[in-house]
Amino acid sequence: MARKIGSRYTAHRILGRGSAGTVWLGDGPEGPVAIKLLREDLASDQDLVERFVQERSALLCLDHPRVVGVRDLVVDGNELALVMDLVRGTDLRTRLERDRRLAPAAAVAIAADVADALAAAHAAGLVHRDVKPENVLLDALSMEGPGGAPPALLTDFGVAKLIDSPSRTRATSIIGTPDYLAPEIVEGLPPRAAVDIYALATVVYELLAGFTPFGGGHPGAVLRRHVTETVAPLPGIPDELWQLIHQCLAKAPASRLRAAELAARLRELLPALEGLPSLDIDEQGEEGYAEYEHPDAGSPDGGEGTEAEHSLSGTGAVPAAGGAVPLVHSRVGPDANRDTHTSMRVPGEDELAGGAHGTARAPRPVGEARAGSARHRTAVRRRRLKIGVAAALVAAALAVGGWLATADEDTGSLPAPAHGYSVDD
Repeated sequence: MARKIGSRYTAHRILGRGSAGTVWLGDGPEGPVAIKLLREDLASDQDLVERFVQERSALLCLDHPRVVGVRDLVVDGNELALVMDLVRGTDLRTRLERDRRLAPAAAVAIAADVADALAAAHAAGLVHRDVKPENVLLDALSMEGPGGAPPALLTDFGVAKLIDSPSRTRATSIIGTPDYLAPEIVEGLPPRAAVDIYALATVVYELLAGFTPFGGGHPGAVLRRHVTETVAPLPGIPDELWQLIHQCLAKAPASRLRAAELAARLRELLPALEGLPSLDIDEQGEEGYAEYEHPDAGSPDGGEGTEAEHSLSGTGAVPAAGGAVPLVHSRVGPDANRDTHTSMRVPGEDELAGGAHGTARAPRPVGEARAGSARHRTAVRRRRLKIGVAAALVAAALAVGGWLATADEDTGSLPAPAHGYSVDD
């Protein structure tokens, strides 16, 4: 059912839902648009409305080919909406769910586009704060680039900043998605441009490996890994690409590249990556890393909007197990795990200090079980069983040999052949 959004726009049908609101396919004076209608409780927050108006100029001025532009901000009674460009295509999370992992050329081409978008935003003084596959849209109507990757656009600029106001979040809260949070955010420092670089490097790792370097399990464990563990190398990619990813995942923000430099370096690598296949490595963690599934996984809008543009604003279908998903249950409904914002408590010092220090889950060759996994424990049990059987056979053979030797001493004769059986057999 169509509904009016302000005086200039009409929303026709839902494309997706999330914890911050609902995305509609709509139209306006200049044609089709995507309309992100924020929740009513957000719209009724006067402080948020004021921040919304204050950020209007900055958001409208962010004009770049790799950014999903914000055309308008609507404040009308209890309605608060962002009117955005409509991109015909899908989001990067959906592509990952289909392909599991991308060829290096495709992954790097997409990352370079996102880095271009971040460079423009950072130059304008904007920090995205929630770079992740759900917020990267792939333009299906444009010509494919290196590795068969369509042009990528970054969406949902400014939304995290709007929601994260002092009146709405406490000092002990974090805004973001656990798998992609930079260590300095976990430690309570203000978000700077470097947090977007860290998140983008995490996305590149995920595009190549099929899983994020520090994700999986309880959110507190994910946050601790960002702070205490080092990223495990990815086998099978050129060393130059790995060094670039590793540098951008540095714990110290100053050690990471700037967005413009990262975009340039990524494009320099593209010729050497052409033709390389996607990595042949196992996903990590049979028990909690890649196999975590949100209990509310399913269609975010009860079946509506299944077309290609379903996830145009980065709030499409819920990722299946195996992808990196926000691991914190939202208090606002089952659809929040695909939204830009997930609030969670900052872990205490004791939590951050606990657990293993060192390298996060290292990728392994296909077929090799991870230490501590169910498959690894089964293999260990089988080896122990074989050793136990062998030991029992040896003990039995020794006992028989001793009995025969005793019998020989009693009878003074040589023992008869034991039907071909010997300890060596």
